[in-house]
Amino acid sequence: MNIVELENAILSEIDKCTGRVGLYLEMEAGKIEYNSEEAFRSASLIKVPILIEGYRQKETGRIHLNQPVTVQRRDKVGGSGVLQALSEKSFMTLKDIMTLMIIVSDNTATNVMIDLLGMGPINHSIKELGLTKTVLERKMMDFQAAEQGKDNLTCAADMVLCLKAIHNAEFVSEDNSKEMLEIMEKQQFLDKLPGMMDLDKAVVAGKTGSLKGIEHDCSVIRYHEKVAYAAVLTDGLQSKEDGRRTITNIGKHIFDYLCQ
Repeated sequence: MNIVELENAILSEIDKCTGRVGLYLEMEAGKIEYNSEEAFRSASLIKVPILIEGYRQKETGRIHLNQPVTVQRRDKVGGSGVLQALSEKSFMTLKDIMTLMIIVSDNTATNVMIDLLGMGPINHSIKELGLTKTVLERKMMDFQAAEQGKDNLTCAADMVLCLKAIHNAEFVSEDNSKEMLEIMEKQQFLDKLPGMMDLDKAVVAGKTGSLKGIEHDCSVIRYHEKVAYAAVLTDGLQSKEDGRRTITNIGKHIFDYLCQ
């Protein structure tokens, strides 16, 4: 399979999807784009630039990963994550909070990070990263802000920029970038891009997103020396299964291409 055949296979999957799809795929052989700069509601993909800002502030000494964090009852919100189900006061390190934010998409952990880092600095780093369609306007599960028209946005091309910044140590040091990648490699939600990959062969570092009618995934996919940066965003879906199937099938085509 050459890259043109891969693109045709991916476009065939996109054609079958009931909703809108945005895709950006970058590999050594070239790029494949489809609605790559169209803005989508980010869902939990916004947690990737929050992670990057966390490590930037670690690098400047403003925060320390081993500093203790107390999660109070008032901090806890619903949706994805485990902190909401733990005892009234939960004590853990800042690194644990960031890890939960990524690997189980913990909304409470994310809101703790937004409070600690600041929405302004997060958005400043989003611009410094070169992201053009990404913005953080509200915390997780903040329905009042959503009713006021505030939302978190991103696009497929922006998410690949984030992945490349992490994998290639383009924004913070190599050691800090490696730590971020290791967190993302512990991702627990593997039913989208990696859903039909042989994970004994490929190493996947990713982050998913999901809301009603929305399914997203972005991942660094490594097979030996080959690397792919992939982001697939979907919305307007008739069913979650439709979006997940589209993303999983695209992931399988990418994996098959890398394994040649």
